[in-house]
Amino acid sequence: MVTSRASSRKWLEEGILQHQTLAHRALLAVVLAVMLIGGRPCAAEELPIAEKAEWHVGVASAKITPEQRLHMAGYAARKEPAEGTQQELFAKAMAIEDQAGTRVVFVTLDLIGVREELQSRVAEQVEKQFKLPASMLLMNASHTHSGPAYEREDAQGYLNSLVDTLVDLVGRSLAERQPAELSYSFASCSVAMNRRTPSQHGFLNHPNPNGPTDHTVPVLSVRNPDDDSLRAILFGYACHNTTLGLLRWQGDYAGYAQEFLERDHPGVTAMFMMGCGGDQNPYPRRELKYVELHGQSLATAVEAALESDQKTPRHQRPIHGNLSVVNETVDLEYTTAGREDFAYPIQVIRFGDDLMLIALGSEVVVDYALRLKSELAKPDGPAIWVAGYSNAYNGYIPSKRVLKEGGYEALSRPWKLTLEERIVDKVHELVGQLPPPETNDASR
Repeated sequence: MVTSRASSRKWLEEGILQHQTLAHRALLAVVLAVMLIGGRPCAAEELPIAEKAEWHVGVASAKITPEQRLHMAGYAARKEPAEGTQQELFAKAMAIEDQAGTRVVFVTLDLIGVREELQSRVAEQVEKQFKLPASMLLMNASHTHSGPAYEREDAQGYLNSLVDTLVDLVGRSLAERQPAELSYSFASCSVAMNRRTPSQHGFLNHPNPNGPTDHTVPVLSVRNPDDDSLRAILFGYACHNTTLGLLRWQGDYAGYAQEFLERDHPGVTAMFMMGCGGDQNPYPRRELKYVELHGQSLATAVEAALESDQKTPRHQRPIHGNLSVVNETVDLEYTTAGREDFAYPIQVIRFGDDLMLIALGSEVVVDYALRLKSELAKPDGPAIWVAGYSNAYNGYIPSKRVLKEGGYEALSRPWKLTLEERIVDKVHELVGQLPPPETNDASR
């Protein structure tokens, strides 16, 4: 039915009352011109990009390199404070909102881990200031061994400043949300090698080419819907950031991978999410040239996942639907009598029926990623991404196999052999709690 010009003007006036910003008024003026000429309202396919977009994404970054001399985390043999900066350390945030208004924020850190005090203080302030529930905040550390030991008494000033920086970072990422398109892809990178070598004296910390690895490089890309230009990249890998052990701040191979990607894509924010690399090391090591080579190898793998050199990408999986998040803990038992169980955090984030990210706490060995991807992946289901070092940092989380074999990772904490089954069973339980992909319930 053709709409009269009078009714068109009435429709426009009502619209003006509903939209107060200059941007909306400008859009309504364009709609009026079209209606008066064509005698009909604007069709659905002519809606502005902001109203059609499935996702709104904002990114922000901040330097977190200590300005004072602090001790370094990761290697107990280093007794002296850092002597300078080889590469800046960064914290970065990506805020993602679906069409239903559900928001989740990823925070990646060039730090040894996400200690309980840091996580709880940041989550508390983020919820208070931005109304983002703690369950919707994922904090992941790259596990660089060239960052500050921020848990020390002499680093409390740095910790307080770090908390303020991260809270502001989350707020800026939320404020910067813009219409976006998301897609998932992956490639592989061979920087990591299993570091558990069997010998007559037990398992040694030594490169083992026959040991299990996870060379997958998962990539979540964020593009502008109007011109398909790349805006941000979230990518992962399962390997210790321990190429160097100098007395200088630097992000190790993951820091260089981000640096190279941002250099080659001006204006793009690149974020690294650590995988289940508890028993994986980069080889060779101990020279600056290797940390840069490993970083370039990983950055090149990300480019391959993005199909940067292809005119027609064929392996990008567009992400549609709504966000669903569950975030709970499972009690892990120690063999030590009377020792209190550890409340281990597990977070599951699903993007429609296209991507499911499982975030595990502490230093998780590679067996967990391999097992969970095998058990949860389905031909017609979402891609499975398993991250470690998320939301907690409490030593190694060995698998049952590693606990039985012994060695460095097994001796970190006196865990019971039920450790792996408790974690994996809890992951399956949380996945089962997720609502169907076409719905969007509130976070649990």
